[in-house]
Amino acid sequence: MADPVALITGSARRIGAEIVRTLHANGMRVIIHYRNSAQEALALADSLNRSRPDSAATLQADLDQPDQVRQLAQDALACFGRMDLLVNNASSFYPTPVDQADDADWDRLVHSNLRAPFILSQKLAHALRQQQGSIINIVDVYAEKPLQNHTLYCMAKAGLAMMTRSLARELGPDIRVNGVSPGPILWPEAGQMNQQEIQDATALKRCGTPQDIAQTVLWLGTQAPFVTGQILAVDGGRSLTLQGS
Repeated sequence: MADPVALITGSARRIGAEIVRTLHANGMRVIIHYRNSAQEALALADSLNRSRPDSAATLQADLDQPDQVRQLAQDALACFGRMDLLVNNASSFYPTPVDQADDADWDRLVHSNLRAPFILSQKLAHALRQQQGSIINIVDVYAEKPLQNHTLYCMAKAGLAMMTRSLARELGPDIRVNGVSPGPILWPEAGQMNQQEIQDATALKRCGTPQDIAQTVLWLGTQAPFVTGQILAVDGGRSLTLQGS
């Protein structure tokens, strides 16, 4: 029996790469999507293929471009001939103060965080249905309690949360759709000034790890057959207060 297949967007580095490694270690073949991180994506795939031949592939696409997203879905199906799990992990994140946000910010933040996940879900639904598959969207605790000066990002993630619940109804019973909302796991690469304040505001008084997210994705994707339409906060209790925003 052929191993199941997962497409993970934005998975050459950081949390996405940990999701790839975790799914692969648990018997899945993986498709590593990247936009600019070709070197990291190829190195990750090479490492996984050395441990299990022909078990990892890479695909490049700019998720801000709808035509490239549609091509990504087509190319992903061509990699291994099936699809069991779609993980919409890729995301753009940066501040957009209301007096500075422009059309380019709309395009970048809404396309990557909302439109691309919808298009991939749409184009891969038939293949996922054939495998009784699953879609997992990486949302954010800020989808419900907004982060100051990040209105467009929060809007897009709130839309992704609603898309998760709506698609769970529309695609059931053949496809399960769930979400994961990370709290403080890895800080944004652009930096964040109030890291200690945010960490202190969690109930557990510490940051999580990429493994916390990856293990949740693994559970939702492969070990939770009666769970759909749910968004799990993996945030150390951050969403209880969201102080330090």
